[in-house]
Amino acid sequence: MNKLEKYLPASAWIKEYSRSKLQADTMASFIATILLIPQSMGYALLAGLPAVVGLYAGIIPSILYSLFGTSRTLAVGPVAVTSMMTATILAPFTVSSSDHYAAIAIMLAFLSGVFLILMSLLKMGFLSNLLSHPVISGFISASAILIAVGQFKHLIGVQAQGNNLIELGQSMMRHIEDINMPTVILSIISVLSLVLLKRHLTTTLSKLGLSENTANMLGKSGPVIVVVATTSCVAAFSLDSLGIKIVGSINNHLPTIPVEYFTLDTLIDLLPGAFLISIVGFVGSVSVAQSFAAKRKQSINPNQELVGLGLANLGAAFSGSFPVTGGFSRSVVNVSAGATTPMTGILTGLLMLFTLLFLTPLFYYLPTAVLASCIVTSILQLIDFKDFTRLYRFSKQEALGLLATFFVVLFISMETGIIVGVSLSLLFFLWHTSHPHIAVVGRLPGTEHFRNVKRFDVETTPNIMTVRIDENLFFANARVLEDYVLTLVSQHKNTRHLILMCNAVNMIDASALASLEAIDDRLKSAGITLHLSEIKGPVMDKLKGSSLIENLSGKIFFTQHQAINTLTEHQTEPS
Repeated sequence: MNKLEKYLPASAWIKEYSRSKLQADTMASFIATILLIPQSMGYALLAGLPAVVGLYAGIIPSILYSLFGTSRTLAVGPVAVTSMMTATILAPFTVSSSDHYAAIAIMLAFLSGVFLILMSLLKMGFLSNLLSHPVISGFISASAILIAVGQFKHLIGVQAQGNNLIELGQSMMRHIEDINMPTVILSIISVLSLVLLKRHLTTTLSKLGLSENTANMLGKSGPVIVVVATTSCVAAFSLDSLGIKIVGSINNHLPTIPVEYFTLDTLIDLLPGAFLISIVGFVGSVSVAQSFAAKRKQSINPNQELVGLGLANLGAAFSGSFPVTGGFSRSVVNVSAGATTPMTGILTGLLMLFTLLFLTPLFYYLPTAVLASCIVTSILQLIDFKDFTRLYRFSKQEALGLLATFFVVLFISMETGIIVGVSLSLLFFLWHTSHPHIAVVGRLPGTEHFRNVKRFDVETTPNIMTVRIDENLFFANARVLEDYVLTLVSQHKNTRHLILMCNAVNMIDASALASLEAIDDRLKSAGITLHLSEIKGPVMDKLKGSSLIENLSGKIFFTQHQAINTLTEHQTEPS
C-alpha cells in the first residue's frame, strides 16, 4: 500500500473503477436515497432537531467517509443510537428544535470528530475493546427500548421529555389527556402496514414473477410505500386539521450555522458526552464494517476508520447537523441495492443534496407519526433477550454485566449505563486475572507433554515439583502465586527442586518480579532450588539484567522436558 492509498483509501478503488461499477453504484445510490430519506428525517426528530437536519447529515458526512474510510460497503449518516444519545446529551442544555439546541448539536458533532481524529493520531483504536460484547448488547437493547418508548409520544400525539424510562413514562402520563385519536389511528395503520409489508412484500413480489434479487430489493421499500401513501392521504383529506402533526415547510436552502450560540463553557461541558458518543459510534461502525468486509473477503483498518468517521463528523458539524456514524440498517440498504464500491456513498450524498434543494416541498404533509412508526418498527429488531440466556449459560459474570448495563441505561441514563458496564467488565477482568489457574503438572507417559496432575494420569519425579501458572504475572496476582508456591512446598517436605513453568506467561510486571524474587529467597532458605522453564522470548528480553535472573538459585530451561531430564539425571549421578 502506497502513502496515497494509506491516507486516501478511495485512491485504491478509484484506480480499478469501471463503467459497469458506476452503473451498479448509481442504481444502488438511487434506491438507497429513496429508502434513507424518511429514515434520516426520523432520526433527526429523534435527536430533537428539525426533520431537514437529517438530510444535512446524509450529504457531506457520506461523501467524506466514502473518500477516507476503508470499508467498501459501510453507509455513514444518522443512526438510531447516536441520535438518541444526542438527544440525551443535549437535554440539560436547552429546549429541543431551537436555534440554541441546533448550535449545541453542531458543537457535539464537531467535538466527536475531533476526538475521533485525535484517537487515530494516537493509535487509540484499541479503546473500542473496552466496550465488551455484553456491554454493547445490553446498551443496544436498552437503547432500542428507550427509543421506541420515546417515539411513542409521536404515535399518540402528545408532548413528553425524559432521559430514561421513568422520566419518559411520567412525562407521558402527565399529558395523557392530550392524546390525539386521529394520530393514534394513523400510527396503528402505519405500524401494521410496515410490519405486514416487511413480512410479506418480498414473497408477494416473488410470486408475481420478479427475480429473487429484485424482489428482495423492492421488499425493503415498505417504509417508502407507507410514507407516500400516508402523506398523500393527509394532503388529499387535510387530515392535519384534525391535529395530526406534519413535517410542514422545510427550508430547502443550504444550512446556516448559528455561531452566536457557541461558547467555551458549553464546549467544555460537552466533552464527556462527545467522548462517549465517539466511542459508541466507532465501536458500532467498526463492528458493522468488519461483518460486511468478512463476507466480501476485504479488510478494515480501525485507525483509518477513526479518520473516516472523524472527518464525517467534522463534515456534519460544518453542514449544520449532528453526530453521525456507520449504521447496520443503512449498510444493509446499500448492499441489498447492489452497491459495489464507496462511490455509492458519494452518489447518495449528492442525491440527498438534490432532494434538499428541489424535492423538500413533497414532504410538507408527511406526518411525524409515520416517521416515528418507521423508527419503532426498525429499532425493535435490535432488542436481543436471547443473548442474555446464551451469556448466562456461558458466563454468569458477563451476563451480570449485560443486565447491569441494560437496567442502568433503561432507568438512569445512557452515559451512566456505559460507564457502569465498562467498569464492571474491567472489575470482572481484574477479578479473573487476580485468581489465576495454577496447577501442579506431570509428564504424560511416553511424551514430552505436561498436564495437570488432577486431570490426567501423569508421571511425576520425586523431590521435583513443577508448577504451571496459566496467566500473565502482574500486581493483581503476584502475591497469589507467592502464597500458592509457599503453601505447596510446606505440604511437600521432600521437595528439593521447584520448576515454574511459564509457557502461558506473556507479561511480567515489577510487582510480579518482586514476588518471584521473594519466592526464590524463601525457597533458597528452605533448601529448595527454583528453576524457570519455557519463558517466552519477549518476557525473557524484559527479565535480562534483572536481579531475579542474576541471583536465581536454579537454572532457566528452554523446555519443561529438558528441565525434568536434566534435574533427574543430576539426582541419579553418584555423589
